[in-house]
Amino acid sequence: MATTLSLPAPAKLNLFLFITGRRPNGYHDLQTLFQFVDFGDELHFSPRSDGQIQLLTDFAGVPPEDNLIVKAARLLQQKTGCSQGADIRIDKRLPMGGGLGGGSSNAATTLVGLNRLWGTEVDLDTLARWGLTLGADVPIFVRGKAAYAEGVGEIFTDADPAQPWYLVVVPPASVNTGLVFQSPDLKRDTPVRPITAIQPSEWANDCEPTVFKHYPVIEKVFSWLLEYAPARMTGTGCCVFAQFDSQVAAVAAQALLPPQWQGFVAKGVNRSPLHERLAVCA
Repeated sequence: MATTLSLPAPAKLNLFLFITGRRPNGYHDLQTLFQFVDFGDELHFSPRSDGQIQLLTDFAGVPPEDNLIVKAARLLQQKTGCSQGADIRIDKRLPMGGGLGGGSSNAATTLVGLNRLWGTEVDLDTLARWGLTLGADVPIFVRGKAAYAEGVGEIFTDADPAQPWYLVVVPPASVNTGLVFQSPDLKRDTPVRPITAIQPSEWANDCEPTVFKHYPVIEKVFSWLLEYAPARMTGTGCCVFAQFDSQVAAVAAQALLPPQWQGFVAKGVNRSPLHERLAVCA
């Protein structure tokens, strides 16, 4: 009977996000700090001998061929010449367009998981480089370590921030990242600093004013969360998060969430749950 490999695709948070400039090609220079949380999707991979990639879970409005999971699997086949295939199922928990990196994390888990399942033995640095062609956030999930990122998000420095508990709230909105980065009022002139010298007291997200302007409900959620703990938006949104000293305190705040808003409590972790699971499966 075929062996199924089940692996997590965790969410990430941007603990800060500064935009320091815009390049002639339209890409933005940034400085950010990525940390994982112990909450996310779960992917299940079963090998096939006929080379077919079958995504057995439907995504409303997204044809399988356009899904990053399928694209990642085909990329690994193409780069390695592997003749094996896979049936892939996903337990989806992360919202689309939430700033939690769900699609990128799915792609990374697919690359890393099928690399293990198929025995293609590609090193993580190479997988991360290939993953960059699928999305800017894929490499951080492949590498699996909390990290500062600079440039357009491709230059990493390992980081070891505190690992607190978070309440992450998911507003009823889906942010158009392109709209945010094309907006004329987006702050793009934060001075470049030595990234490892940026202190937690300085952490902020340059995208918040623009996102709040276009999506008032996100600002409303942010203001609510701010009553309980220091809050920030992750990435370009829509999710906002607050840091708590204990799981009990985070759960207590979650219990007060208005019924029309969704949220989850998770612990910040500096080693990806994907790599923790792989170590156990080794």
